[in-house]
Amino acid sequence: MLEILGSIWWLIVALGLLVTFHEFGHYWVARRCGVKVLRFSVGFGKALWKRTAKDGTEWQVAALPLGGYVKMLDEREGPVAADELDQAFNRKPVGQRFAIVVAGPVFNLVFAVFAFWLMFAVGIPESRPIVGEVTGIAAEAGIQPEDEIIALDGDRTRSWSHAILGLVTHALDRDQVNVELEDLDGERRQVTLDLGGLGDDFEEEQTLEAIGIAPWRPVIPAIIGEVTPDSPAQAAGLRAGDRITAIGGEPVEDWSWVPFRITEHAEREGPIAITVDRSGIERIFEVTPQPQRSGLFGSRPVIGIVNQGPDDATRAKMERAYLLMRHGPVDGFGAAVAETWRLTGATLGLLGRMITGSASVSNISGPIGIAQFANSSANAGLSNFLFFLGLISLSLGILNLLPIPVLDGGHLLYYLIEWVKGSPVSDQAQIAGQYIGLVALFGLMSLGIINDILRLVS
Repeated sequence: MLEILGSIWWLIVALGLLVTFHEFGHYWVARRCGVKVLRFSVGFGKALWKRTAKDGTEWQVAALPLGGYVKMLDEREGPVAADELDQAFNRKPVGQRFAIVVAGPVFNLVFAVFAFWLMFAVGIPESRPIVGEVTGIAAEAGIQPEDEIIALDGDRTRSWSHAILGLVTHALDRDQVNVELEDLDGERRQVTLDLGGLGDDFEEEQTLEAIGIAPWRPVIPAIIGEVTPDSPAQAAGLRAGDRITAIGGEPVEDWSWVPFRITEHAEREGPIAITVDRSGIERIFEVTPQPQRSGLFGSRPVIGIVNQGPDDATRAKMERAYLLMRHGPVDGFGAAVAETWRLTGATLGLLGRMITGSASVSNISGPIGIAQFANSSANAGLSNFLFFLGLISLSLGILNLLPIPVLDGGHLLYYLIEWVKGSPVSDQAQIAGQYIGLVALFGLMSLGIINDILRLVS
């Protein structure tokens, strides 16, 4: 229940920020062009709060927080007094109307750069693309365990998120990609991954698995290093030095399985059977986890144990594998612009591939998926939430630029046609376009919700 509340809360926070910034773009440029704004609304439906500014604009927050709008003076929506005709949106030159409409998506782009800039200022933890186990296509190409992927076709890959995004694109196109690698000794070499052999059943979510690459992770023995005083583990009799071999009857290979198994079995009421090896003797302890606050609404089950930590060799490999991506104000701005450019290209490429059928439409997420992403990123820390905000703002800007009537892109298409032919698109054509746009938008939203539900039940 807390996770659901957290998802809803962070979805409202994210949409509130992004919608306000998007609509403020329309408002700000409209006022610069001399258009009278009647209402600035965050949300739809009944107003929960409102006030009227000195310029006559009514500012409000409405009950349904899934969008917003800026209502401008327009003869097509009602009578306009003669002395205000010069402030009507429809009386403005096509260039000004174009600028007012495109301002919303542009402000989304600006917000994305700002969010990424803040993210780099705070610092975001990342994993370098260091390879663990290698099989299949990757092994045939000559990639070896503990190689770091330095670049793909000359494009630098500083983290696994960069590497995966690049590999997904090449996997969808079933083409070849030149991979620059660096081994443990710092020696660099290049290999060629031929992804033409990927089967028709290939799924983007399983790109690394299909290629035969597993990210490197440290293997820390499941040995208890410390037991927290007055914890469930201490009450049950667990001690430092105990090697955990099973939780809930399921094997534990190393420490990474411990929190996973505890969370898995804590969903069932009652104590969890934890099997340990103590000085060569197998013993079983019944431990009842207790919830620990995680984020604003979330919690996770804990029993009060800490591992003994990695050995020197593993610690050295961890220092190579993990980094904190942090930049100063100037370098951070350049990195933010580069990140925005990278994600814009990837998003447009994915959209194009979905249209041609080479990428699955299952990549489209609806409000449920976005809410879950918002909650998990917020619980992961400020920098992760800033990345989420930047990514969603960028996606919102790109979505609004699609040439679908009822979206900003549809209006921009009308204005381009008007600019070419020298006269506005007819009212009949615009009305027909509105119906087509509504059907397309409803279909897109329905597809996103269906994908969300399928992910929940799978």
